[in-house]
Amino acid sequence: MAGHSQFKNIMHRKGKQDKMRAKLFSKLAREITVAAKAGTPDPAMNAKLRLAIINARAENMPKDNIERAIKKGSGLDTENYDEVRYEGYGPGGVAVIVETLTDNRNRTAPAIRSYFTKAGGALGESNSVAFMFTRLGEIVYPASVGSEDKVLEAGIEAGADDVVSSEDGHVISCSFESIGEVSKALETALGPASSVKIVWKPSTTTTLDEEKAASMLKLIDTLEEDDDVQNVFSNFEVSDEVMAKLTAA
Repeated sequence: MAGHSQFKNIMHRKGKQDKMRAKLFSKLAREITVAAKAGTPDPAMNAKLRLAIINARAENMPKDNIERAIKKGSGLDTENYDEVRYEGYGPGGVAVIVETLTDNRNRTAPAIRSYFTKAGGALGESNSVAFMFTRLGEIVYPASVGSEDKVLEAGIEAGADDVVSSEDGHVISCSFESIGEVSKALETALGPASSVKIVWKPSTTTTLDEEKAASMLKLIDTLEEDDDVQNVFSNFEVSDEVMAKLTAA
């Protein structure tokens, strides 16, 4: 029975992972479609589309899916998506930024508001927490791409603002306006990146205890489950000990 139970658990986890992957591919495809629709379907001439494709490839999204999403954006598709940013406070006063792509604001706004309320937080006005963050371009490479010195040199040559290396990999930051040029120069020097994204980096952080951290992680999971939500950024911080407890299988 123990073996059977373990098998069921493994299958459940795999099913959950497959479901999460399908949802991720759907969000990446929407991003590609919107970028292609807003500009040209040629990634060489459309920086936003190029970034969306790079991220899709980094997540091992099949080439057919990527091409289908581009065609959808460059065709006579009648769906129109708006990029809407929501800001608010989560458990313990944590600042949260939620980026969405929605074809129906009347559906998305109440849903986002309800997630915050159920978590003991509150949705705020536009720019209510954005001042606590800096918008940056973030380019990530695996540790295997080279030494700290090699990546630092490549980052300086590419015009990056900062390079942070650890055993987990290399994180290169630049202004979000120059992410296209910097990522292109880094690709020439180091090869394809693991991810190329525009992120909101917090300038201050809020430390949470175990209870509040559990609520905060649940809020992030709920937000990311929503089909309209593309990205979630927050400024919460927890100790390694608390995180180990919360993520224990």
